[in-house]
Amino acid sequence: MDQNLIRNFCIIAHIDHGKSTLADRLMELTGTVSARDMKSQLLDSMDLEREKGITIKLAPVRMSYKTMELNLIDTPGHVDFSYEVSRSLAACEGAILVVDASQGIQAQTLANVYLALNADLTIIPVLNKIDLPAADVPRVSAELINLLGCDESDILKISAKTGEGVPEVLDAIVERIAPPQGQENDPTRALIFDSYYDDYRGVILYTRTVDGSIKKGDTIEMLATGASGIALEVGALSPTMKPGDQLATGEIGYIVTNLKTTRDARVGDTVTVRRAHASAALPGYQHVQPFVYAGFFPTSNDDYKELKEAVEKLALSDSALQFEPENSPVLGFGMRIGFLGLLHMDIIRERLEREYDLDLVVTNPSTDYQVTLADGSDIDIKSASELPDMSKVVEIREPWIKGEIVVPSDYIGAVIQLISTRRGRQTNLSYIDERALISFEAPLANLLTDFWSFIMFYNSCQPDSVG
Repeated sequence: MDQNLIRNFCIIAHIDHGKSTLADRLMELTGTVSARDMKSQLLDSMDLEREKGITIKLAPVRMSYKTMELNLIDTPGHVDFSYEVSRSLAACEGAILVVDASQGIQAQTLANVYLALNADLTIIPVLNKIDLPAADVPRVSAELINLLGCDESDILKISAKTGEGVPEVLDAIVERIAPPQGQENDPTRALIFDSYYDDYRGVILYTRTVDGSIKKGDTIEMLATGASGIALEVGALSPTMKPGDQLATGEIGYIVTNLKTTRDARVGDTVTVRRAHASAALPGYQHVQPFVYAGFFPTSNDDYKELKEAVEKLALSDSALQFEPENSPVLGFGMRIGFLGLLHMDIIRERLEREYDLDLVVTNPSTDYQVTLADGSDIDIKSASELPDMSKVVEIREPWIKGEIVVPSDYIGAVIQLISTRRGRQTNLSYIDERALISFEAPLANLLTDFWSFIMFYNSCQPDSVG
């Protein structure tokens, strides 16, 4: 298709501000999904996503509207998956920023806006849930104007639940977002913004073709990992897989490969083809490292083999999951697993218990430490039991994080005091209307347990507050 008729965009928002509901309405209005097949949170395919009301895995979908091809990526909202969100943004030219009219700008709203601005995307501000009795449209509109520097007329006011104002969102996508600017005759380069393992088909890639094209049967290569394979099938998701002959320049779609693990095709890698091989990879690729580690032990040692096999199967489709065997004098044999964050850990634990019928004991989450020994060598340890003789230790280093907390102005003192009790230090304080943005630095280990519980306690004191 002509690139001028393509619009690639994503939806970004804080958790529970209505991303998935808006995606449902867009698919309904464009006729992508028939009324008979329509259901809430259509793009959230996992039971856990529906139960928790959050998006865990992103989902692309292709829609047709007024002769235009609209490619939507419904992104996760949680900070644990921020790298995945950043790669999704890199696959688009525009982003719909959804803000709840009753809650206003919240922590992940800011985080995702920063990511979108860094990716130089056109941002379309959308005020959602205007039908709620608690909606405060003037106040939240003022917050958006202050954040984005936009005009009042740029903000679309909608109710994704009822469909009010959603047609205007489709028109704004066509009018405000620029078409792709790829080079059709250049060597092929496509960005992987997600990959997963299918038990029956192998590794499936979600890609944005930046330059050139990828055809069915092409020999493909990943420029970062060096892995190669065959494009067994290419096509688009609407929202189910619809095979085609090729993914042309500027298009978003899927590639079914003969690869055996997602570790060969990581998020952020660049795909090229042998017939039009590219030497320069697309920018922004990172090797994602776990931040949180926890020990997973079966309640019965007889189930250790089942636990090991279950973790290995999950790791096939989650390239961020790292694990190694662990032996505890008290709990017996188990696995020490690395995660992107506490939500990532919670999701893996629930999947192990539900999908593989395991009864687990999970240790308190911790982080890794770097130890410099007297002989000049450095080692990484993930638990106190691995710490060498202290007479041989010169230095122990621990990871620190840079964080931001958005709270009502009344709670600034209490939150800064909480940060101080966790060995943290405040670095900046700014205001967004009635809210304060507290920037701080703190040791990661001190924030893994209980810290967010205290933040949520402050949140419970006032419905509009954020942590």
